[in-house]
Amino acid sequence: MAVAEIYNMNGEKVSEIDLPDEIFDVPIKQHVLHEVVRMQMNNKRAGTAATKGRSRVRGGGQKPYRQKGTGRARAGTRSSPLWRGGGVVFGPSPRSYSYKVPKRVRRQALKMALTSKLQNNVLVVVDGLEFETVKTRRFVEVIEALKIRDTLIVTDHKIESLELSSRNVPYVKVLRSEGLNVYDVLRFKNLILLEPSVKQITERLAS
Repeated sequence: MAVAEIYNMNGEKVSEIDLPDEIFDVPIKQHVLHEVVRMQMNNKRAGTAATKGRSRVRGGGQKPYRQKGTGRARAGTRSSPLWRGGGVVFGPSPRSYSYKVPKRVRRQALKMALTSKLQNNVLVVVDGLEFETVKTRRFVEVIEALKIRDTLIVTDHKIESLELSSRNVPYVKVLRSEGLNVYDVLRFKNLILLEPSVKQITERLAS
């Protein structure tokens, strides 16, 4: 069983915590991580790109000129894709890009993402991150004390003082444990887990 050090808000080591091997020490398969991240990115796509076909452009109800005698190629409508202002051929239309990966695979990918953070020594466990008042400067001081930037912070419950103090810091994101996902874990270089959130993550992924 892996062991991680627990730090306080001053960057001092206060204790240690055991991390279960079935979650924080699993074989990492790049193709599984890629598939789950791709699913998450696709599910975020709006899918609203659209063009007008010949049936939707304005005009085209009248034959532009007579069939014969003009010396020009025959034409039946101004909405033809061959004409300026005509419809678009095979253009995009609104659609959904979302698809699903099996729940078992998503759970396993999250374990792999957590394992990669532990193996790269960029996973930090903190005993608490609650502030008396909302103060961005105080939050930045804590991050500097932990010597961590570009980090995802995972909490066990809503900590309003933490969320408000960190919202103007561009290299930090605060996420509750129930919303933990592969994309956010891999997107940030470092991962900070509040000590109570480790138990919640373990219970969620152990089933």
